[in-house]
Amino acid sequence: MNTAFWPNFLLWCAVLNYGLLLLGFAAYAKFREPIQRLHGRWFALSPSALDASAYLIFGLYKIAIWMLLIVPYIVLCCLR
Repeated sequence: MNTAFWPNFLLWCAVLNYGLLLLGFAAYAKFREPIQRLHGRWFALSPSALDASAYLIFGLYKIAIWMLLIVPYIVLCCLR
C-alpha cells in the first residue's frame, strides 16, 4: 500500500467531517426555534438545556475530529 494513502485519507476525512460540523452548526443556528419547539414537545427540554446539549455535542464532535483525524494526520506527516 502506498505510504501517502493514509495521510491523504485522514486529511480528506477531516475536511469532510469539519464540513459536516459546520453544516450542522449552521442548520442549528438557522432553525433554532423550530428545533427547540420540536424537542421541547418530545422531551420537555427548556431552551437553555437544548442549547447546552447542542453545544456539548458540537464540542465533542470537534474534539473527536481532532483526536481521531487531525492529530494522526500530523503525526503521519511528521514521520514521513
